[in-house]
Amino acid sequence: MTGPDGGLRILAHRSAARTIGREISRRRFLSFAAAASSVGLLAACAPTAAATSKAPQATGGPLEQKLSIFTWGDYDAPEVLEEFTATVGPKITVSSFSSNEEMVAKLVGARGTSGYDLVVPTGPFVQPMADHGLLEPLNHDLIPNLKHMDPEFLGRTFDPDNQYSICKAWGTTGFVYDTEVIQRELTDWNDFIDAAQNEASGKTSLLDDPAELTGLYFWANGIDWNTTNPDDLDAAEAFLVNELAPHLSAFDSNPGSGAIPQGTQALIQAFNGDARLGILETTSRPERWKWVLGSPATELWMDNWAIPAGAPSPEAAHAFINWVLEPENALAEVDYIGYHTGEADIRAAAEEAGVEMLDLIFFDPDQLATMHEGELTSAQERIVQIATKVKAAAGA
Repeated sequence: MTGPDGGLRILAHRSAARTIGREISRRRFLSFAAAASSVGLLAACAPTAAATSKAPQATGGPLEQKLSIFTWGDYDAPEVLEEFTATVGPKITVSSFSSNEEMVAKLVGARGTSGYDLVVPTGPFVQPMADHGLLEPLNHDLIPNLKHMDPEFLGRTFDPDNQYSICKAWGTTGFVYDTEVIQRELTDWNDFIDAAQNEASGKTSLLDDPAELTGLYFWANGIDWNTTNPDDLDAAEAFLVNELAPHLSAFDSNPGSGAIPQGTQALIQAFNGDARLGILETTSRPERWKWVLGSPATELWMDNWAIPAGAPSPEAAHAFINWVLEPENALAEVDYIGYHTGEADIRAAAEEAGVEMLDLIFFDPDQLATMHEGELTSAQERIVQIATKVKAAAGA
């Protein structure tokens, strides 16, 4: 997979490496601390010519020889990348970032000379990045495999016409619990909170992200998690800091790589794909873990393929997006990363292929109706402050 003439080089951060051998980056969806900083970066960056350009760079000409992808760590099936080079031609270099903030900062600093051909921003970052000239518009004529996408995952509010982005993968948040410690059925966020204060006191982990940490309170109480109402924020802070924090033992955005397979916690807030990975890799009584989709409401995050301004290989970038939308390649991605890629009929293909634990990858219409996208709002600084106070009260 490496070498000067091997076609594919992976340049992932060492922090992404897992002790059992496979890299991991079940990353934060929308860290509001990172979001606030990124928005500040964007606000300070005057729109460039690319911000107003409507003509895509790629026109269907010859493919360039190289393709540089800047993405979340370990977020593509290696065989999909290798076969692209073997079949289509361009040699791929993959490097990773650990937050939207890091990705945005690099693009802002480079001012169109980053050398990256594809980046993978999370939904709410797409339009601000486009508005400030950090993204090139897509040429849909060069991505005919868009026909395979489920319309449900096209035309999202952050990019209604998919002018700058195409869904790469999406997921949600719920929790897992150890049925040997918690011997009653938990079904929603209110049950999670109750168990955290009782059977799982001192053995409860929340995601290390202000968005989901505070979202727990809003979702449990039927409040829009994008609220900017001061009364809602005050109530969330009072409960989370004074009542819940004393029972918390960890803040962990990657429990699938440690806490779940090692059984160090009994109640764990988690992204669906990371929960699946953790359960699959539990060697001691994996059946003791039970997954619960957060309800009555939870989040829907979506990561997206996008082409940064000044991409040196725009033709190859379009060709790669089209490549990963091929049904067989999309299925390989689902099997490897454990997240839905947004393609129509992919669940049936996954079932036929024997992909495990499909209930942690695919969700029915009623479940989808409970999921809501995050937004960048004026309450971000307050959300970060609440999360910081919760962690301090928990002794983290």
